[in-house]
Order: sequence, then C-alpha cells, then structure tokens
Amino acid sequence: MNDKPLNFLEEIISEDISNDKHAGRILTRFPPEPNGYLHIGHAKSICLNFGLAQTFNGKTNLRFDDTNPITEKTEYVESIKADIRWLGFVWEAEYYASDYFEQLHDFAVKLITKGLAYVDDLSAEEIARLKGTPTEAGLPSPFRNRPIAENLELFAAMRNGIYADGEKTLRAKIDMASPNMHLRDPIMYRIKHAHHHRTGNKWCIYPMYDFAHGQSDAIEKITHSICTLEFEVHRPLYNWFIEQLEIFPSRQIEFARGNINYTITSKRKLLQLVTEGHVAGWDDPRMPTISGMRRRGYTPASIRDFCDRIGIARRENMIDVGLLEFCVREDLNKNAQRRMVVVNPIKLIIDNYPDDTTEMLTAENNTEDPNAGSRLMPFSKNLWIEADDFTENPPKKYFRLAPGLSVRLKSAYIITCTGCDKDENGNVIAVHANYHPNSKSGQDTSGISVKGVMHFVSAAQALPCTINLYERLFQVENPASEAADFLSYLNPDSLKVITNAFAEPVLADAQPLQTFQFLRLGYFCADTLSKPNQLIFNRTVTLKDTWAKEVKKSN
Repeated sequence: MNDKPLNFLEEIISEDISNDKHAGRILTRFPPEPNGYLHIGHAKSICLNFGLAQTFNGKTNLRFDDTNPITEKTEYVESIKADIRWLGFVWEAEYYASDYFEQLHDFAVKLITKGLAYVDDLSAEEIARLKGTPTEAGLPSPFRNRPIAENLELFAAMRNGIYADGEKTLRAKIDMASPNMHLRDPIMYRIKHAHHHRTGNKWCIYPMYDFAHGQSDAIEKITHSICTLEFEVHRPLYNWFIEQLEIFPSRQIEFARGNINYTITSKRKLLQLVTEGHVAGWDDPRMPTISGMRRRGYTPASIRDFCDRIGIARRENMIDVGLLEFCVREDLNKNAQRRMVVVNPIKLIIDNYPDDTTEMLTAENNTEDPNAGSRLMPFSKNLWIEADDFTENPPKKYFRLAPGLSVRLKSAYIITCTGCDKDENGNVIAVHANYHPNSKSGQDTSGISVKGVMHFVSAAQALPCTINLYERLFQVENPASEAADFLSYLNPDSLKVITNAFAEPVLADAQPLQTFQFLRLGYFCADTLSKPNQLIFNRTVTLKDTWAKEVKKSN
C-alpha cells in the first residue's frame, strides 16, 4: 500500500483483514447489466473495485447481471469486456447471473418452504397501490397467506410457462409495515416470455435484481460488494435474503456515485440519444461512454487519474467536467506527439524562397519527452497558414502576420510580411512574405527578435483531412435534473466538421485512435474510420486549461 490516507472503504477492508475475517481473503466484483455501453460513471466503479483488490492483494470477478432478457444483448457484453481491458484491468473470473438461474430458483423454493415467500396474483399496479407510503403502512395481499404447498405448485407452474407475463409474481414475505419500502414484500420473480441472450428460451421466470444480486455475491464468496449510494436502502433486504438462506455473508458497502456536470449517464437516456439519432452511436465522441471517450482520444491513464482524483465519498456530489479535461490534457501533454495541421487555410507565399525547392527540416515530436525523437517536415515557397494569423490592421500587442511584422515559422525560419493579394470583393486570398535565410531554427544567426511563432504546412506535400471539432453535448450543467426534457438542452454546436484542413505529410501514418497535439489547436486523435487516403481527426480537448490553477491549489 502507498502512503496516501485510507478512504473509508479501505479502512473497512483493512479492519476486516485485521480481524482475520474471511482469513484475510479479499474478493470484489464488477457487476454491470449488459443493457448498454459502459460510461464514465462505470469507470469509477471499475477503478474502485479493481483498485481495492489490488491494494489488498485480492482479486476481482466480472459478473454480468443478465436477469432482464428484454434489454440485454451479447453486443453489450463484448463491449463491456473490451472497455475493462482497455482501462487496464484483468478480472479473475467471468460469470453471469444466468449461470446461477437454477441455484436462484432453488433458493426461492427454500424460502417458499420456510413460509417466507408466496405467489401473488395481483398486478404490478395493484401491488404498488397496496405498498403504502414511507409514512403509511402497506396492506397485505389477499394471497399473502397461501399454503406452502399451493405456493410451491404455483411457482412450478410459473416456471413451466403456464401463465402469461404479469399474471403472477413471487414475493418475499417480510413486513408490510416496515419503514423501509424495500422490505414490504418485494417481488423476487416475474414472468417474462422472452429470449435470453445466453439461456435462450429455457426460462420464462427471471429473478429481480434484489434477489439475484446478493445471492450471486454469496455463491462467488465475494467478500466486499461495493455498490453506489442508491443501493444503501436495499442493504437490509440484501442481508435478509443472505440470513434467511444461510449462505455466505457477503458484505455490501455503498459509496457516492459522483455526478459530472454537462453530462448524462442514465443508460435509458443514452439509449434514447442513440436510437433517435441525436448522436452517431454509442461510440460517438460526444457521448460519456468509455467507447465514445476512447474514440475522442481520451487515454486509459487519464480516466484512471480522474477516478483517483475525485476520490471516494459517502455522499453524492457534482464533479466539474473540467477536471476530466485537465486529466487528459496532462497525460497527452506528456505523451502525445506534436504535429502541424491548418484548419482554416490561406496561402502564404515566401517570395524570396527558391522556386521548385523543398527543404526537409527537423522538428521535435514532443518537447516534454526527450525520448520522443524528431521527424522531417517539408518547407517550400508555398505554405498553408491559418487565415486568422494574418490581418492588415493589427491591434496593439499583435504578434502574428501583418504588413511589416515578423514572426517565426515553427521549426523553420523567421519571415517578414510584405503584403497580401485580394480577390475582386476585397477578400484576402494570399499572404506574401520574405524569409531570412540565416534565421533557421537551431542555427539562427540573424539577430532578429520576434515574439510570435506560427505553425504551417507545406502546400505541395499537404494532406487534405477532415477535422471534427467536438464541444459538450449539453448546454446546461445538470441536464438530467432540469425541468424540461433533457433533449431540449442538447448543444446544437456540439460538432463542427471542417473538410478543408491540411496536415503535414507524416500524418499519413496515423493509426486509428493515435493521439496528437496539433500545435496551437488542441489535442486530437485519429478517428476509427481514418485511413491514409481519407484522414479524419477528432478533437479531444482544447489547449486552454482553466482547471490547472485549481489543481495546483489543492496540492
């Protein structure tokens, strides 16, 4: 273990080890439901469960909570496994709640036999109506005191497909007056005549989460079942099932989920974004899914760092998405190779540079990493520069190109602007300059001092590329809690596509998902659909960082 203070979960586990509980064995689990793609909230849970196991020399199981055949798909299972591996974690064993359907059924029969469960004929609406309120006791179902033999017979008939969906349920018999609503005879099994992604049509009754979860933990002998805070009120039911069934006493502990502003993490709402075409899919770079963040250029290290920085809390809080952006900037600043790309091109003509000559200049790949090496970059008479880097009427403290002003072209020469060409409407179509031959980077003997540095791309060798400029998907800080439909808060400018950008030729070798810093523009990665003859780059995050000062204050 490191020297950092223990969080409250680590304190609990450390105490259990000190008391020789479970002989010091630590086994956690990550139990996603395969009904969608994982998002940044799941990343925190993954890092927590695997991280706790690593801290205490334990292990972590991956278990899919696949108890709802209507919403679950093998596609989601495979995406979840890929995301966990990408984040850098390896699970001890892979299980599915469906592996335990027979055991869970037998547990249900045991509770019926003990008089602690019964088959109910009430509809879901009737059950909800009789449950009461948090301050008012519920009323018992008229079927609550069915004889044990009749309950066993009816439950067997449910399993055998005799009844239609919703016609009957199996409920635990606990306490209809309990102040905890989850103990008021919760439903254990419901009927669903639906094809399951693993068991096919073998089953038509499926356990509810509250019945399957604790028992699955017990079957696997999970020592610490780490859940998000909304399951705190479920813990008494979790413990009740374990106690009545006399099975392995897994311990459920809750932590605060931590919500991120400008972000939606409800799977139902994320699915709606996908199915209604508001985004291009689960891996759209604007989505908070791990696959979307990966496609946008986020790195596993940056996400793990974010999860570590936000820490583990006992109560819900709102986390600034700026911290997440800070983490990826910090990682990419250290590791991303530098490249030059012009997104709003205008021609720069170096009038005194030789015609038909191309000079190969050396440029560093990453000034933050001495081992990153260098690359060759062409320089010629005709260059592309950013249109915003030239003006005819410069304001004070303007350090880019204007008639009579000088700048350094990155890794190349100092140039002095001499003027521009305009079209018939007065629009600038080309900028002219002279270069100073003795001002070459690394060999400068010109004595000229300039404050401005500009990037460029040699026109003859420039590669056309598409640039996707991504912004936040939502315009308000908490789109999930606002009064209006969350879709009304979608940012209409969350994606700007630039199709006339130019990149330096070395980017022809960019591999899908490879990350870069485009000088003066931000951090980008090659899209999964990018090809050498059809380059596509996604902006991960801008260079501007408003969070760095906040992080320094907290350190």
